[in-house]
Amino acid sequence: MNQTLRTELLAMREKDISTRASLVERGELDDKEYHPEMRLVHEENNKRIKEIIEEFGWPLESEVGEDGSEATWLIVQHAVLEPEFQEECINLLKAAVERGEAKGWYLAYLQDRVLIRQGKLQIYGTQHEVKEGLMYPLPTENPAEVNVRRAALDLWSQEEHTEHLQKDYDKIQSNKASHGG
Repeated sequence: MNQTLRTELLAMREKDISTRASLVERGELDDKEYHPEMRLVHEENNKRIKEIIEEFGWPLESEVGEDGSEATWLIVQHAVLEPEFQEECINLLKAAVERGEAKGWYLAYLQDRVLIRQGKLQIYGTQHEVKEGLMYPLPTENPAEVNVRRAALDLWSQEEHTEHLQKDYDKIQSNKASHGG
């Protein structure tokens, strides 16, 4: 176990999560603009995770623990300023999943994000958009089978996922309203 690397990954994840939570609490998180505080955290994390992956490859659960592996996924998932890097990570993550060294749902979220950005249909229905205050899944390949694909990776059903995202979105909007946003 590479405890030093695990600790660093967890600190990077915590900075991402705590910054987002603070922005939500202050009513400053906007789905239309990239908040400068969040952008700075993502830029710093992007730079470092690229160095880590270049040096070690995808950090495996056996090397950094399950929480370190999840932290790696979150950092890469939020590397929206580095779309080519996200795309490169798909094969690394796929290999880790196939070896039982990362969770399949990490791959589902990252793969869907990359596909949507490329203008293609997502596979697992993890990516959503807001229309008139309501969450909707972005176009999905063979939507009648999406819950079968999701279940194979221990993901909630599409309906449960959308409901969860709606609650999160509603909280953000409520905080914005209470802070005059």
